[in-house]
Amino acid sequence: MKDADAAPVFRTENVCKIYDTGEVKVHALRDVSVSLFEKELAVLLGPSGSGKSTFLNILGGLDHPTTGRVWFRETELTTANDRALTRYRRDHVGFVFQFYNLVPSLTARENVQLVTDVAKTPMPPAEALALVGLEERMDHFPAQLSGGEQQRVAIARAVAKRPDVLLCDEPTGALDSKTGTQVLETLKHINDTFGTSTAVITHNAAIQQMAHRVIRFQDGRVDRIDENATRVSPAEISW
Repeated sequence: MKDADAAPVFRTENVCKIYDTGEVKVHALRDVSVSLFEKELAVLLGPSGSGKSTFLNILGGLDHPTTGRVWFRETELTTANDRALTRYRRDHVGFVFQFYNLVPSLTARENVQLVTDVAKTPMPPAEALALVGLEERMDHFPAQLSGGEQQRVAIARAVAKRPDVLLCDEPTGALDSKTGTQVLETLKHINDTFGTSTAVITHNAAIQQMAHRVIRFQDGRVDRIDENATRVSPAEISW
């Protein structure tokens, strides 16, 4: 259960996002007001097109709301310029996506080092890879790694800069259940060990069982927020 004294790491107030294609306006988010808290692991659940990824991209400073306000702790992101948002992403946010976005010509260690070279207080690449169970694979290239191993390299790259928040968009979407479980165990371990505030988007409703809270999106709105009194480990989840 979420710590009752936890402060919000993110707050949004009446956030709307409209994509104007010229011929039609798509309302991706409609009046979303929600908080995500320090040290929690939140699962964002909902069908395709419900607004989950748009919401996560706005939190991560990758996109701007059309209207509404967004705060990271006491900093308002919606008034930040592009340079400030770049600094915010570099210093505070780790991203994990469905597709691993590794550089094929670089080893696992070198892929992680891409981030540690520009981070303020990074952990050594080897330490980050050991954290995700890849100490024996750090000098392998992506083509020599399984899908689950590549995703764990991507997680190591995200956490190596010691981010305050980890934003994960369908991190198990391209994986089978066994490999997906390993990836979820890695995310849970990072949340438990470092207190990294973590938000995980998924279509897989079973994954909600590992969350502190479940935020359900429907048609661009937050439909419901549930808190899990008891959490289930990823290994116990039936996919």
